[in-house]
Amino acid sequence: MEDRSLEKALEIAATLIRGEAVSSGENIALYEEYSSNSQVYDALRLILKKFDMELYEYNNALFVSAGENNRCFGFTNEELRRALGVKVNKELFLCYLITYCAMTEFYKTSGNYTYTEFVRHEEVIRAVDNVLANVIDRSAGLVLDEVEENSFKTLALLWDELPVTSTDDIQGQRAARNSKTGYVKLTFNFLVSQGLFIENQSKYYPTDRFKAMAENYYSNNRGRLYEILTGDNEEEEENAAD
Repeated sequence: MEDRSLEKALEIAATLIRGEAVSSGENIALYEEYSSNSQVYDALRLILKKFDMELYEYNNALFVSAGENNRCFGFTNEELRRALGVKVNKELFLCYLITYCAMTEFYKTSGNYTYTEFVRHEEVIRAVDNVLANVIDRSAGLVLDEVEENSFKTLALLWDELPVTSTDDIQGQRAARNSKTGYVKLTFNFLVSQGLFIENQSKYYPTDRFKAMAENYYSNNRGRLYEILTGDNEEEEENAAD
């Protein structure tokens, strides 16, 4: 590999990690190096892999995010709780679930964009209601281990005890832990702060960064949460077929 290619790959990696754009519209020269030079392309992916960073490409732009176990560039649970404004892990996990439900308003699978332009709080509240009802309902045919079952029961209990809006916030404008709307607003405020949503008059629009990460989630990072919430267990199906 040429030293110049390695240098360019490092420059792209540093630019992305600093939170700057690399696309066909910003830092164009760097994006063209990535797009047209296979050595730069390979070196960048190797560098980011070593740093436990995920690289996404969407709409002629590059995006990075921390890998699942990245303690340097990612969030710990404590840091996430602080950033979201919640106190304990069950509240944090509820925010995870809200994020997942928000994502499914736009994407059902990586190749199945719903063409939904934006979401509102009430749409995501309904989605969370439905998801928790389906998971707890034994007739859905889901097989959960004891920890999973107790975890979802805890989330369902926490969610069910919440009013849609609190008595001192009838308009549902406050991000707080005392209502369903408040939890959704806490979550959405965090997504806005991370450059994943843009808010305009209580409508939340997904950014290209959000779309890149959502498509990659369905393609490469589907985990147990996806299996539980969709009833899809490809590994078990493959084993059964064998």
